[in-house]
Amino acid sequence: MQKETMGQEALLFEAILALKDQEECRAFFQDLCTVAELKAMAQRLEVAQLLDQGLIYNDILQRTGASSATISRVNRALQYGADGYKTVLPRLGK
Repeated sequence: MQKETMGQEALLFEAILALKDQEECRAFFQDLCTVAELKAMAQRLEVAQLLDQGLIYNDILQRTGASSATISRVNRALQYGADGYKTVLPRLGK
């Protein structure tokens, strides 16, 4: 990854960590992302929750409307990714 891109990502992550509550987070992401991008990210997180709960692809597809490609992508991230989902999912239950 290029140094410039890493700096841009670092700035983004610092901005996210600077948010104080859900209201600030919502406002920031509404400014940053399109409606479609927000919906896609929210859908992927829901798919990750359902996969983590042990649901099968067909049940997840019916509940979320996510494509099998999206479900597969999220499942790969859960199994072989950077453990981002594995870090956040337990914290959402609290």
